[in-house]
Amino acid sequence: MKRRIILQTSPLTSGNLSKPPTFFSKANTAAITDTITKLCEQKRLQEAINVLHISISARPPPSLYSSLLNLCVALRAPDEARRILAIARISGAATELFVSNRLIALYANCGRLSDARKVFDEMPQRDPCSWNTLIAGYSNANNLVEARRLFDDMPGKDHFSWSTMMSAYGRRGWPLEALKLYREKQCFMSNRVLTCSDKFTASAALAACAAIPCSRQGKEIHAHIMRVSLESDIVILSALSDMYAKCGRIDNARFVFDATVEKDIVSWTGMIGRYFDGGWREEGFELFSDMLMSRVRPTEFTFATVLDACSKPAAEDFGKQVHGNMMRMGIESSPFAASALVHMYSKCGSIEKASIVFRAMQKPDLVSWTSMISGYAQNGHPEESLRYFELLLQSGMKPDHVTFVGVLSACTHAGLVEKGLEVFHSIKDKFGLTYTGDHYACVVDLLSRSGRFLEVEEIISSMQMKPNKFLWASLLGGCRIYGNLKLAKMAAEALFEIEPENAATYVTLANVYASNNMWEEVEQIRQRMEDKQIAKNPGSSWIEIKRQIHVFLVGDKSHPRTKEIYLLLKKLLSRMREEGYVPDTNYVLHDVEDEQKEQDLAHHSEKLAVAFGIIAAPLGAPVKVFKNLRICGDCHTAIKFISRIVEREIIVRDSNRFHRFKDGACSCRDYW
Repeated sequence: MKRRIILQTSPLTSGNLSKPPTFFSKANTAAITDTITKLCEQKRLQEAINVLHISISARPPPSLYSSLLNLCVALRAPDEARRILAIARISGAATELFVSNRLIALYANCGRLSDARKVFDEMPQRDPCSWNTLIAGYSNANNLVEARRLFDDMPGKDHFSWSTMMSAYGRRGWPLEALKLYREKQCFMSNRVLTCSDKFTASAALAACAAIPCSRQGKEIHAHIMRVSLESDIVILSALSDMYAKCGRIDNARFVFDATVEKDIVSWTGMIGRYFDGGWREEGFELFSDMLMSRVRPTEFTFATVLDACSKPAAEDFGKQVHGNMMRMGIESSPFAASALVHMYSKCGSIEKASIVFRAMQKPDLVSWTSMISGYAQNGHPEESLRYFELLLQSGMKPDHVTFVGVLSACTHAGLVEKGLEVFHSIKDKFGLTYTGDHYACVVDLLSRSGRFLEVEEIISSMQMKPNKFLWASLLGGCRIYGNLKLAKMAAEALFEIEPENAATYVTLANVYASNNMWEEVEQIRQRMEDKQIAKNPGSSWIEIKRQIHVFLVGDKSHPRTKEIYLLLKKLLSRMREEGYVPDTNYVLHDVEDEQKEQDLAHHSEKLAVAFGIIAAPLGAPVKVFKNLRICGDCHTAIKFISRIVEREIIVRDSNRFHRFKDGACSCRDYW
C-alpha cells in the first residue's frame, strides 16, 4: 500500500527553521525533487519553499536550490531567497560563501544595492565572484563611481572584472574611459598568462572604438589580438568587423568577415546588417544572396534584417524575392518574420499585400498592428487606419506610444481634426500613457494644417516638455500653407537653434515670405544661407524599371531618353491647359517673370520621372516614383491631371507619405 504524502502549506517563519519537521525525512528524494521542480515551473514559489522546508531531512540535491533561487530572481523575490538560503545552511547544502554570493546577486538584480552592499561588507571572506557580482550590480545601476571604487579595491582582478567595468563605461557613453582601462589592463596582465577569457575585454575595447569612432585605436587592438592569438575566436571576429564598419571602414569589416573560417548565421546576419546600416544596400543584398547559396540557413532575424532594408524606396522587388524564400523555408509563419513582411510591404506602398500577410497571422503582435495602422495612414486610407485601430482595441491588446503616432497621423492626413483631438486626449485620460514629443508634434501638425493656430499656441504653452524639432517643423509647415508670418518666424527661430545647418527650415521660411510677396526677406534668407555655407538639399526623384534605378534632378537632361521625356511633357502640358490646369508659380521662389517660373515648374524632378515611367513602364502598370523631398503643390496638381489624361495610376512616395493619383484625384484628398 502506497503511503500518501501530505504537504505542509502553512507559512514558514524564521523561528521554526532550527527544528525542521521530520515526518517527510524518509520520503523519496526523487519525488521531492519532482514536486518542487513542478512547483517552480508553475511559479508557485511559496509552496515550493514549504515543501523544501519539510523535506530537509531527505537532503534534496544542491541543484534544486539553484532552481529555486533562479525563480526568486525571475520573480524579484529576495526575501524568499533568504528563506531558501537559510534552509540551505541548515541542511548543509551550501557554504556561507555560496549563500552570501547568491544574496548579493539577488539584491543587485532587484535594485536593492544597499542590501547587497551590507551582505558584502559583513562577509568574513570573499572570492572574485563576490566582488564581480557587486561591481556588476553598481554598473547596471549606472553608479559608476561606486563600481570603479570597488574595482580599484578588488584584489586579484580577473577578466570578468575588467570587461564588466569597461562595458559599463561603454554603456554610459564614456568610450575613452573604457579604452584607458583597457590599456591599464594590458599593463596589469603583462606578466600573466593570457587565456581565452581575454576576448571579453578585447570585445569591450573594440565596442568603445566603434562608439568614438576611431579606427586607428581599433587597429592597435586588432594587432594586440593577433599577438595573443585570439584572431580566430568568433566573438572577437564579430566585434572586429562591427568596429570597422562603425568607423566607416566597411572594406576592413568585410576583410575580417571573409577571414572567418567557421561562419555561422550570426556572422552572416551581422555583416549583412553592417552593409545596410552603412548605406551599402546593393552589397548587403549581394551578400544575402551569397548566404542563400551557402549551407547556412537564414533565421527569421536574418530575413527581418533584409526586409528592413527592402522597406526603403525602390527595393520592393527584392523584398518580394525574400518573401518567396521565406515561404519555401517555412519561415513566413513566424510572428517576427511576418511582422517584418507587413512593415516592408506597407513602407513600399503595397498596403494590400501587407494586409494579406497580416490576415494570415494567427496572433498578430503589437508591432504588426501598428505597421498596418501607420501603413494605411501613409498610403492614403485613413478610414482603414482608424478601423484597424478599433480592431486592435477589440482584440484586447493595449496600444503603445508608437501606435498612437500612427493613429494621429491618419487623422492629420484626412483632416479629421475633432477625431484626432479625441484620440490625443485619450492617450492620457483613457489609456494612462504619458505624452511623448511625437504625440505633441502630431497634434500640432493636425491643428496647423487646419489653421487652428490659437489652439496650437495653447498646447505648446501647456507642454510639460521642451518642444522637439518635429513639432516646430510641423508648425512651420502649417504656417507655409496659411502664410502665418508670426508663428512661422517663431518656429523657424526655434529650429535654427536646434539644427542650424538644416536647409529645409530656411527654404520653408523663404516659401512663407514668397507667398506674401516679401522678396526682400526671401533674399535675406538666401544671403543667410550663403553666409553659413548651407546648401539646399537638391530635389531628386527616381523610378525603378526592370530592376534598374533611373534618377532625375530638376531640369535634368542627362537621361538617354531625354528627348522623349521632354516631348511627352510638352504634349501633356498642352492637354492639361485645355482641361483647366494653371501652373502655381507660388512654388517658385525666384522673383522672376511668370513665364520663367512656369518653365522651371514644368521640369521638376517628379514630373520628369513620371513622364519616363509612362514611356518605359509596361502598358497599364502603375507608375511608381520616389522623391527625397515633399512633393510641391504644383506637381501634385499636375500629376492629378496627368493620371486622368493617360488613364494610369501614378504613385508618388515623397518624404512624408504615398500619393496615389488616379482618374484626376489623389488619395491624400489634397490634404498633406
